[in-house]
Amino acid sequence: MRFAWFLASKHLRFRKTQGLITILGVAAGVMVLTTALSLTNGFTQGLIDATLRAVPHVTLTAIDPYDAPRPRNPQIIAETPVLIAKALLTRRADSSRRAGVDFGTIIGVGEGATEVYPGIGLEALGPGKLVLGSALAASLGAWPGDTLYALSVNQKRRAFEMSAEFTTGNYLIDSVFVFARIDDVGDLLGTPGAIGGWHLRLRDPDKAPEVARELEAGGKYLARTWQEANRTLIEQLALQKKVIGIVVFLIVVVAAMGIANVLVLIVLEKKADIAILRVLGASAGQVAAAFALEAVILGVTGVLLGDLLGWALSTYLSLHPVQIPGELYFITKLPVKMEPADFAWVSGLAFVMVLVAAMMPLRRVTKVKPGLVLR
Repeated sequence: MRFAWFLASKHLRFRKTQGLITILGVAAGVMVLTTALSLTNGFTQGLIDATLRAVPHVTLTAIDPYDAPRPRNPQIIAETPVLIAKALLTRRADSSRRAGVDFGTIIGVGEGATEVYPGIGLEALGPGKLVLGSALAASLGAWPGDTLYALSVNQKRRAFEMSAEFTTGNYLIDSVFVFARIDDVGDLLGTPGAIGGWHLRLRDPDKAPEVARELEAGGKYLARTWQEANRTLIEQLALQKKVIGIVVFLIVVVAAMGIANVLVLIVLEKKADIAILRVLGASAGQVAAAFALEAVILGVTGVLLGDLLGWALSTYLSLHPVQIPGELYFITKLPVKMEPADFAWVSGLAFVMVLVAAMMPLRRVTKVKPGLVLR
């Protein structure tokens, strides 16, 4: 082993520039891949978190609007009765602003709404008041205190006062949803006392499917989970992570080929040296071990440097998030979520690729024939 280490260190010192470039190539590949995965994880988690701020974990739709008892399940930590209406929202022009008009989904909520939708300011709800998504408020040019008019599908028109706005970070929600009192929405629809269903918040959002099936079995509700409501989005995000991982991993493959190139050049240039070492008593395995050790040194150094750079870049991006257009990507900032498992499998896979790339020059080493070379 000491012989292999001596020979490997000599070769690496002889080709310092090539070795450094090769290490940086592997490091760049690992850095880009780990950073891309961290951004993808953050984007996925950020979008889901933003969505769950204004989307219930389970939505129960009552089969009979006048027979919708309060649901019971140990997983439920908050619930509120709801009545939903699609409406055309308008704001009259004044001396400083032109008139505003846009469509919105008015969610009428009752007791418990602030627990089901925490942190979006539903405490400002009162009789005849609306809480609008920030993007919808901007579209209408509406400010708190303005009078808005809602026109329902049954052509009934009613005036409301905008009391506040909320921001989840998910543009699709902020540009569509409006919250009001359930009795006000019932009056707008002409169905006083009706309950369209219940919105539930659970201890564990991932258990929403089993809770939904249990509550649906009672025969009074049709249940829908947040995963079902956002199935397409979740599947697209999972596919996006796979595609990014595959595409960026090709960088690591190219970098691994760089290590193979360095080793091949050394073998070609050092054929005579290898032949002399064999004549002096070194076995083919000892010489091959030296070249394998070179690949290990280059690979490990590149992978560790790449992990360090990837962690540093991901940390920087988490402290200084990239601003992105919400109307295109649904969230306004690109969050970062570093997963140790991602760094582990990227490092392992990159190192394996380095070893695989080193196999070709190692075969060349073992096939060197001392007698033929020295002749």
